[in-house]
Amino acid sequence: MANPDISPFTLTFRFPEWQREYAAALLESDRAKLQKCIAAAETAILARLKALVDSTDHEQERMAIDDALHALRLLKQDG
Repeated sequence: MANPDISPFTLTFRFPEWQREYAAALLESDRAKLQKCIAAAETAILARLKALVDSTDHEQERMAIDDALHALRLLKQDG
């Protein structure tokens, strides 16, 4: 089970459109729930990428998304 002292809902995020779900996946320690959390994070990230598709701004967010997707791939491998 995730640490009850750390919640993705009490953290402040620079990119809240997808980082809450991403943090929830990173903090999930219950293997039975992990894949669902990873899927939710990937869905949120892909939705955000669709919203950014026509934008030339948001370079820092795009880099953060690349890092997050890499971390989620590693979580999948470990799970």
